[in-house]
Amino acid sequence: MRKIAVISLIVLAIAFVAACKKGMVESNNVKGHPILTTAQLTRAEGNYSNYCSSCHGVQMQAFVDRTWKYGQTKADIIKAVKYGYPDGGMPAYEETFTDEEIEELAVYIVEGLKTMDRYAFQDKPITSDTFVTASVTFRLDTVATGMQSPWGMTFLPNGDLLVTEKFGTLFRVKPNGEKTAIKGTPEVNSEGQGGLLDIELHPKFTENNVIYLSYSKINNEDKSLATTAIMRAKLDGDNLTEQKDIFVALPYFKTRHHYGSRLEFDREGYLFFSVGDRGRQDENPQNLGSHCGKIHRINDDGTIPTDNPFVNTPGAMPSIYSYGHRNPQGVAMNPMTGEMWAHEHGPRGGDELNRIKKGANYGWPVISYGINYNGTTFTNITEKEGMEQPITYWVPSIAPCGMTFATTNRYGKWENNILLGSLRYKYLNLCRLDNEKVSSQELLLQNIGRMRSVEVSPDGYIYVSVENPGIVYRLLPLEG
Repeated sequence: MRKIAVISLIVLAIAFVAACKKGMVESNNVKGHPILTTAQLTRAEGNYSNYCSSCHGVQMQAFVDRTWKYGQTKADIIKAVKYGYPDGGMPAYEETFTDEEIEELAVYIVEGLKTMDRYAFQDKPITSDTFVTASVTFRLDTVATGMQSPWGMTFLPNGDLLVTEKFGTLFRVKPNGEKTAIKGTPEVNSEGQGGLLDIELHPKFTENNVIYLSYSKINNEDKSLATTAIMRAKLDGDNLTEQKDIFVALPYFKTRHHYGSRLEFDREGYLFFSVGDRGRQDENPQNLGSHCGKIHRINDDGTIPTDNPFVNTPGAMPSIYSYGHRNPQGVAMNPMTGEMWAHEHGPRGGDELNRIKKGANYGWPVISYGINYNGTTFTNITEKEGMEQPITYWVPSIAPCGMTFATTNRYGKWENNILLGSLRYKYLNLCRLDNEKVSSQELLLQNIGRMRSVEVSPDGYIYVSVENPGIVYRLLPLEG
């Protein structure tokens, strides 16, 4: 059984020592904070799970983001647990727990709150364009400016960069930074999370000049409705021609979020893409009769592969490849295996990184490591038979967006590992893989901006885009 992530965070950095007669000891390794014996930790975990998790989340998601009205020191928490705050909805547990159990629970919570320490950089301004990491030093090279929200990127064979602007413009960016708007893009609904989203070249682009755009499509009969759509078109100079929607997600909704929309071709020429649940978690992700909350696979012309997992299932959308997803905004092919990987936004806590399996159910919203944004819970179940567990997940939420495998040897040991952006904490996350498990993570470009996209150019350089203001950067490794 998977241990709660908070416990992993505590155990990972702390070597447990023998307890004194009250069970508490002081450790220089944790700057004087008390720690628990294994037995105490197990008891605190159980008490938290049985009495606290239904309100505060199985991994303290409601704690790590909250404003602490009554204080968050060990003494403050002991007082709150023991005597409660009836006006604030906090019951008293003086008759439920012993004083020792209350102290253990307070220590458990204080240690769990250290999850936030890794994000202390978010309030610190960037003072240099040079960044030193565990395996490479690089500087940032500004490639393009003058945009608001550059959402998706891809490279043309001649070295030009195509960048989608969320508000509807597709730019061609030349190596000297010159931008040209491409004509013929679809009309988009750019309210909320919608707009002109991802872009991908056909695997045989040099032969056919075909590109693909995902976007939030307006319903022609009811302008209040929108959905995720994919357009196929030919790039003719600075114009799009032969535009055709080869996929339109059904049903349309009035909501303006959770469009998903990342695009990725696999080795066999199938187009994979994500569609979010559109904010209808109880209607869509577990319903095979809806396109929403799914990863899909289609042929390059929009037709359905005959071996898709639900192609012969009555009532199912035949393009579905996997289901039970919330809002995947990163899809990338593992260059070592050819398999698709995806990450998705959790609610409050519980963002996930998943290896996408044919026909698999990823559990949303039946299982989750997150809670509702208002601090309430919708499930206390984190795993269930027949539902996939994530490769890794994040509490608190980092709001992942964009993803690629570092298919380049320019950055030392980054090669074949995962790079993904964080909207919330404004950094680039390097996930190191070991046998398709995340062995460690390194936070790069800390506080650079809300990161939307990350791509590797044909000549092996990593590019990232951030928004508000919209800038595209190139990471230039430094020798020596």
